[in-house]
Amino acid sequence: MLDTQTKRRIDDCRDILVGKLPDPKAQIEQITIGLIYKFMDDMDKEAIELGGKAKFFSDYKMLDPEFPNDRSKDKVVEFSKYAWDNLLHPKVTASEMLTLYSEAIVSMEKNPNVPQLFRDIFKNAFLPYRDPETLKLFLKTIAEFEYTHSEKLGDAFEYLLSVMGSQGDAGQFRTPRHIIDFLVSIIDPDKNNTILDPACGTAGFLISAYKHILLKYSKDNKENLNIFQYNQLEKKPFNNLGDQLTPDDRKKLIQNFTGYDISPDMVRLSLVNLYLHGFNTPNIHEYDTLSSEERWNENTDVVLANPPFMSPKGGIRPHKKFTISSNRSEVLFVNYIAEHLNVNGKAGIIVPEGIIFQSGTAYKDLRKMLFKNHLYAVVSLPAGVFNPYSGVKTSILLMDKEFAKQSKEILFVKIVNDGFSLGAQRTAVKGGQLEKAIKLIKHFKNGEAAESQISHAVLKSQIEKNGDYNLSGERYVINEFLAKSVYELVTVDEICDLVRGSSPRPKGDPLYYGGEVPRLMISDITRDGMYTTPTTDFLTEEGAKKSRPMKKGDVIMAVSGNPGLATILLVDACIHDGFVGFRNLDKRIIPEFFYFVLVHQKEINSSQSIGAVFKNLNTDQIRQFKIPLPPLSVQKEIVDEISTYQKEIESLKDEIIEKENAINETVSKIWGV
Repeated sequence: MLDTQTKRRIDDCRDILVGKLPDPKAQIEQITIGLIYKFMDDMDKEAIELGGKAKFFSDYKMLDPEFPNDRSKDKVVEFSKYAWDNLLHPKVTASEMLTLYSEAIVSMEKNPNVPQLFRDIFKNAFLPYRDPETLKLFLKTIAEFEYTHSEKLGDAFEYLLSVMGSQGDAGQFRTPRHIIDFLVSIIDPDKNNTILDPACGTAGFLISAYKHILLKYSKDNKENLNIFQYNQLEKKPFNNLGDQLTPDDRKKLIQNFTGYDISPDMVRLSLVNLYLHGFNTPNIHEYDTLSSEERWNENTDVVLANPPFMSPKGGIRPHKKFTISSNRSEVLFVNYIAEHLNVNGKAGIIVPEGIIFQSGTAYKDLRKMLFKNHLYAVVSLPAGVFNPYSGVKTSILLMDKEFAKQSKEILFVKIVNDGFSLGAQRTAVKGGQLEKAIKLIKHFKNGEAAESQISHAVLKSQIEKNGDYNLSGERYVINEFLAKSVYELVTVDEICDLVRGSSPRPKGDPLYYGGEVPRLMISDITRDGMYTTPTTDFLTEEGAKKSRPMKKGDVIMAVSGNPGLATILLVDACIHDGFVGFRNLDKRIIPEFFYFVLVHQKEINSSQSIGAVFKNLNTDQIRQFKIPLPPLSVQKEIVDEISTYQKEIESLKDEIIEKENAINETVSKIWGV
């Protein structure tokens, strides 16, 4: 657990730097460099106390370029002048301190006495501000830290890294701790597994996996807690993690972890984070997973990753060893991970929603490959998981090559509550479903029942039926109303022609807008209900040609803003791209009956919509909506009965208004009105 004193010191460092470095990432880099600088000096002092010599801050010789063949002419580099005590000596002015410190961190990677790990940490390091008094105050605060390999310091650094999850645009390298632990607990890596994160960021997944394995080999872990359960406990029941592992076991275990990242800043943070958790020589490489080929032949047992979602303008330019042809980073990363698993390999990957349902060729080819050989479960996460810096909707793909080939089903889990509110503050709330989801997935893999309010299994034969291998779990849910239907169920595309609305561009152009052709808006439907006459917005004849004209009596449904909201047009009108229209309705179905089915199904249809801010249904989803098809006589009876109820409701509404007016009149008498 992070102690309050260490937390205060980190917060103090950030408060000192924020005036010069408002970017949290820049603050973290400078605090990291300062801490490691201080710890290197602490290790030198410890070596001297034990009768040895200083290693890090000691003088060394370098070749004199004027006399390259005469080593007696070598120049002495006085690196000892950069030792911590010299920096903070009372006689050293703030300006001198700034000169010494900035020189030291720039030249650290050139010092042959410094081990490679630390040279890598200081690679390309520099001091980004030139204010002596800020640096002096900052280094005095850093001086309060003392070198240790304890868990306390590792937790302190994790707290420092968490700043990137609460400020700034850091979504590409910061995954919430509880989501990391959740994924690791599902995959359940063991001590003999090789473990890779090909977009490792600050090494959060690698450290969580390491602690999870230590937990499995802890004498006091009588209840077999996984890392998710252990980290949820406010007070840890034991801390001697991994005490059943021999020193040789630990050495081999540490060698099993590997991380890649394209950013040298992230590599630096990963190296420090792993070092402070006991990794003396972390296997972290500055490496472009998608464009470089050097490590293509290196496979692994386990992959844990939250790869970057964003692709640069023009897309990625990958090498030609990928099975799936694409320039989208999310497609390529998933492809890379799947192809680099060993025979019995396992993986857990956080992906954007596009991977789940996009109809592009690369997306469909990727899903087909995963479906055939790798995938066994999909976990849908709520859109606010990455708040406050991103509202992107994500899912987790779970792979197990051995199990996936045996299973005839894929499990879908939908998380609504991850234990935190979904607003900007992400405060803890009751009713979290992650622990339950871990158990359900474990039951599924053990061949036990895994059906629940948040999960359902779907036959692979049903998923591959349409050829798009759509991985939206809601698509395969038939609700209680449909399941109990005694009538034939048909899909929307069997009973009509589905058309998407369209809007003339540019918006507001008088050539297209402000005419006499009505255009349907959401506000028209919420005002009129079942039968709508659009009166809010109008197009010109030219605008109508660029929109989507529909006929009187056509059924219309919103696909964005308020997905699933339906109506029937009372006049010819155009629809914009936030609607779909159901043209040429089959003679086997009455428009009013179709309308009532859509109204009844609105909640489940809307639940299939995607998007973090603006929810949308796509036409592929709508085409597969199930519609019960009783005889026309039965449809008419149902419509008439519902219409009778609606008239009664309207009458009661009028009566309620009358009574409310009567109450107001009675109260008004008090004031003599």
